Amino acid sequence: MSDEQQPGANGIPVDAWTFRAALGRLAGGVTIVSTIADGRDHAMTANAVTSVSLEPPLVLVCVETASRFHEAVLDAGVWGVSILGKSQRPAAQWLATPGRPLVGQLDQIPHTRGASGVVMIIGSLATLECETYAVHPAGDHSIVLGRVTALTLADEPEAALVYYRSQFGSLA
Repeated sequence: MSDEQQPGANGIPVDAWTFRAALGRLAGGVTIVSTIADGRDHAMTANAVTSVSLEPPLVLVCVETASRFHEAVLDAGVWGVSILGKSQRPAAQWLATPGRPLVGQLDQIPHTRGASGVVMIIGSLATLECETYAVHPAGDHSIVLGRVTALTLADEPEAALVYYRSQFGSLA
């Protein structure tokens, strides 16, 4: 049995499925992360976004290396994070759909652009505009650290959109 297959304290082997199920029990906020590379908008739904540092202001996002977003965000060096409210669930679901067309993927989602040109989703609880600070390989993902260069906050934020046990929900 490999190290990845060793049973835990209760005898459940640690494989990809059980690992995903275990981490699915950690509720997380839902975001849309966007970038622009070669004049094309790229966006993805992510719940692997977190704050890292207050000074300087840093956040991270984990991006699957096999995704088309991965190459785009590394090439661009700038990206945006839109923290979603419960009413933005359709946008989150759409941008989490594998194989969706790149061209026109944001046509039905109200958005504006930050100073660097990256898409920011209108109506978000908050938006962050970032410059890539560092990138660290991590298994089948890269950890992309960004220095926050600008942000917005909703005046009257709605309930947050959350992801829990592979489903979207909301939290006031």
